[in-house]
Amino acid sequence: MLHLLENQIDIKQVPFSDRGSRLLVYQHADKPALYIKLAERLINYEAGIESYLKRLPLIENLEFIDEDGNVLDFKTSSSADMLRFETNIGEIQIVFQDEKTLSFGVPSQTVVGMRFQIRSLKWSNGKRDAFYQVSNGKIMKNQKQGLNVELMIESQDDCALTLHIGNDDSFNTKPFSIAKHEAQTRWQKWFDMVPPVCESRREKYAYAWWVMANNLVSPNGFVKYESMMPTKAFYVGAWLWDSALHALAFQHIDIKLAQNQIRAMLANQLEDGMLPDAIFDEGVVSEIHHPIHARVTKPPIMAWAALKIYETDNDIEFLKEIYEPLKRENAWWFKHNDDDNDGIVQYTHPYSSGLDNSPLWDFGMPVESPDINTYLILQMNALAEIAKLLGKHDEATLWKNKADELTQRIIEHLWDEEAGIFDALHNEKHIPVITPFNLYPLWISKLPKEINEKILAHLTNPNKFWGRFGLPTVAFDDATYSENKMWRGPVWANINYFFIEALQKIGEVELAKELRTKTLDLIASQPGIREYYNAKTGEAPATAAPIFGWSAAVFIELAIQEYKESRNN
Repeated sequence: MLHLLENQIDIKQVPFSDRGSRLLVYQHADKPALYIKLAERLINYEAGIESYLKRLPLIENLEFIDEDGNVLDFKTSSSADMLRFETNIGEIQIVFQDEKTLSFGVPSQTVVGMRFQIRSLKWSNGKRDAFYQVSNGKIMKNQKQGLNVELMIESQDDCALTLHIGNDDSFNTKPFSIAKHEAQTRWQKWFDMVPPVCESRREKYAYAWWVMANNLVSPNGFVKYESMMPTKAFYVGAWLWDSALHALAFQHIDIKLAQNQIRAMLANQLEDGMLPDAIFDEGVVSEIHHPIHARVTKPPIMAWAALKIYETDNDIEFLKEIYEPLKRENAWWFKHNDDDNDGIVQYTHPYSSGLDNSPLWDFGMPVESPDINTYLILQMNALAEIAKLLGKHDEATLWKNKADELTQRIIEHLWDEEAGIFDALHNEKHIPVITPFNLYPLWISKLPKEINEKILAHLTNPNKFWGRFGLPTVAFDDATYSENKMWRGPVWANINYFFIEALQKIGEVELAKELRTKTLDLIASQPGIREYYNAKTGEAPATAAPIFGWSAAVFIELAIQEYKESRNN
């Protein structure tokens, strides 16, 4: 499967990285030069939780040069394990020797060099710097002027220039053939683990698994376990509900890695039971000052994901480990997010929904929304199953009763019989926006038949939601619908996935298959794997982040599901 990724990784658009690494190698779009960024927030040195998005590369304008100092033009080719740059003096290759170290293979018996700028002044505390060594070659020139570095190497056979980015110079330098072989072996082992899928899905499936590995970072600071970022390119950190969805894919190749996505978030649980929105090396995101000041988390789907992992591996010890923390998280939602004490849980910050700019929040906060209460019902049903597996039968009954009570409560308080949807309320007033989140309780699978029928009528209406590529995040005919604005219209793979499961649970198998096919076809038909897609054209807006984690995870999960069904028929 590794060969399917030949020249599928465009480093002008997405970073060349490696499992565990925080180094991101890019190529400038307009000149023969590379740059290296860090997938780190470092808020102790740059105030603001999103300052990293504007940070300049640590290493800039990395050029290959000939013995006369002339810049070498090059043609780039790529694979998961290696970058190759064809120049007029031979091919230069790059692999990851380890998560902090790049190995450059240069033509044998040649004089070749590189020059670059390192922003080492930013790291005067010793936090980060660049160190380099040569194996099977001789450094003829090592010139440093301020931030500018120029190296010239007289290479022998199997020569490597090793570039290490860290806080000390204690690293090993290997001959390039060894570093190259180890990188290829590492990636081949990764792809050897993945389950089969239908032939038509294999190319995008391989890319999806590359995304899953490429976005992994090693433990450091508040990141206590190997964790997957939504995308190293734009979302530095591990996010709460993203981590649950990433676990769904990892369970197919590495149960411990899947479990660790959940462990990483629970390791940073706050004293009152709340789980933070995101974690990163130097801290957590649990409070945000924009667009309003409030505490921020993400939808509670960890128990739902944990139960799915258990169905794969039957690891009862993992359930014992996470049960009490998840109980505490569930209690936090009800204790701190019900200002009017009516038993209906609210969002106090738009970002806690994960639907950052949804028109559901245009009328102010807090909002009693069907989606958060659906998540909690699903969570409590999952906790009931976990409690039963742990032999806590009384608690299992209690969780089931709580889930049923909340289901009845949202029917009484949020169901709009005339409109045939569940309302979202702000200050007890109906929010005049129609989104798939108004249909979310379908996922509960225990609604009265007449309610399900009305929801399905909305869901399958092509003028509202049943589009060519799946479900827009605002109804097509709603006044607030916008084709390319994040949660105001585009299709998101995770939302399609949730409704696929909802349809499966209520016995609408053919509709579930249709939505699954739409989702797989959408992602497969577009370059890369993006955060969201235009609901009418299928194209990814420029603002949609590339190599996006849960889009890759959903594609993997659905492709495996599709393959298993094809084998059974």
